[in-house]
Amino acid sequence: MADSPRSKAEPDELRVAWRLVMEMVLEQRWRWAEVAEKLKIPQAALRALLAIDPDEPRPMRDLAEAMNCDASYVTAVVDDLERAGYANRRTAPADRRVKTVVLTAAGRRALRTVQEELLAPPPQLDRLPAAEREALARLLQRALASGDRQ
Repeated sequence: MADSPRSKAEPDELRVAWRLVMEMVLEQRWRWAEVAEKLKIPQAALRALLAIDPDEPRPMRDLAEAMNCDASYVTAVVDDLERAGYANRRTAPADRRVKTVVLTAAGRRALRTVQEELLAPPPQLDRLPAAEREALARLLQRALASGDRQ
């Protein structure tokens, strides 16, 4: 069996870089609770909002796949979004057996809030010089573009 890039021990600098990225992400986890409280929805509903294209109704099954969860769980999350007035279920025109989720006007505003407040870079990154922020963004984009998601 040939050695894959993952079968070899990662260089120390890669382990350090990944640990630091994870520390920064985990340090910001309070944002989820804060934004969820502001929008008066559970934190799982924030993830659903981020997974729903505001311009294209999304089948419930696709939403479950995007959230990496069971369809019954998505049903409960969409219930929360509907109660808050952020989403509606609709029947798909091409297949009446398929239920889709569409954001309401309030849901679009909620999505903008999530994007602006939850996905805003942490202050530690904002303090980096512009050239270093750009280099970091390029490196992360290259790493994600490799398509190696295992």
